[in-house]
Amino acid sequence: MDPRPPHPSLRHVGEPRLPLLAVPFALIAAVTVVDVLAPPDVHLGPFLVAAPAVTASFAGPWMTGFVGAVAVAAQVTVAVVRTTATDLNHTFQIIALVLISIFVTVFAHLREVHEKQLTQLRSVAEAAQEVVLRPLRDRMGPLRLASVYLAAEAEAQIGGDLYAATRTPNGTRLIIGDVRGKGLEAVGDAALVLGAFRAAAHQEADLPTLVAYLEAAVAADPDGTGEPAGEPGEAFTTAAVLDIPDREMTVRLISCGHPPPLLLRGGRVIPLEVDHPAPPLGLTQYVDTGFAPQSFPFEPGDVILLYTDGVIEARDAEGTFYPLQERAADWPGDGPDALLRHLCKDLLAHSPGGSLGDDAAMVVIERVTGGA
Repeated sequence: MDPRPPHPSLRHVGEPRLPLLAVPFALIAAVTVVDVLAPPDVHLGPFLVAAPAVTASFAGPWMTGFVGAVAVAAQVTVAVVRTTATDLNHTFQIIALVLISIFVTVFAHLREVHEKQLTQLRSVAEAAQEVVLRPLRDRMGPLRLASVYLAAEAEAQIGGDLYAATRTPNGTRLIIGDVRGKGLEAVGDAALVLGAFRAAAHQEADLPTLVAYLEAAVAADPDGTGEPAGEPGEAFTTAAVLDIPDREMTVRLISCGHPPPLLLRGGRVIPLEVDHPAPPLGLTQYVDTGFAPQSFPFEPGDVILLYTDGVIEARDAEGTFYPLQERAADWPGDGPDALLRHLCKDLLAHSPGGSLGDDAAMVVIERVTGGA
């Protein structure tokens, strides 16, 4: 599966939405006609301020200013038809309308500048994340793989969830993790972890050494200044690192504060809870602990589901967490892609408005043969 779901393209910043432009012009026409025909003691001119105000909510400053000028012209026309343009009441209405039109035009300009900045930031972040979070191969040795990344906001695919897989001489190693924080900083931290994993996963002889290497990369000073990057414990990454040998029906797992993978076997869902989990990467320097791998049976036909906490912490309208184990057990079994489609559809249906409160990533691993 594609790691990022498709989302609607952003419209050009400041581009007016033509159907909506009919609203302010219709309002100006209606108020003008009714005001001209109204009794002498009825004045509807103040309602004209709504036209530029409404336009500023969806159009750029030029269109907002134009609508404001049309509204002022309409107010002058009403004044001339009913009394005179120098009538005190109409004069104050015209002055007020001019001032408000200027104000909302400035507001539209500021909004347009802000939208351009957000669009540029979003484009840079998406490009960076596409480079960092590469799609997994469909097949690696005796394994079939599928992965998906679900952003909390449909148009802001910026987060710190990460996953990667690499081949070794004897099998396949995988990582899934979740960096603390959001935005470009989180993408940079995820890139650091993934870069370290890709550089060392096929070189380190055993899993504890690999995880120690990842810990050293996260704990190191990223600026090379010798000074701490922030307060102690400010930056950390939860992670699950797996080693799946080609010719052994087993999976070795080290969990660094990450939710336990789920093993799907014969209609059952078994959490792979390790006896001695390690702290998240970046925090082990504060805790005297080692990286002890734990082995679990992983046979042909078995499926392992890796996920980040954005999945299990998704809430419905009543505040109930997403029951991942229960929903995974409902999967009829038709390959990794089918499992991800099933879970993604169900997860978005569980979340109010189909919008997640946090980014979420999932990786499915199926052992299809007993050897490479």
